[in-house]
Amino acid sequence: MGTSAIVMLIVAILMIWGGLALAIVNLLRNPEDAEAYANSDGDLE
Repeated sequence: MGTSAIVMLIVAILMIWGGLALAIVNLLRNPEDAEAYANSDGDLE
């Protein structure tokens, strides 16, 4: 594996896990936003 492939692998991993971490932080800071989209059954629509 070349250097450019390793760099792209690291960038892709950081984007995926970083996006997941930001989504979790966003939900923890603003839990009422997620509840606003849920109906009475708890399903998201």
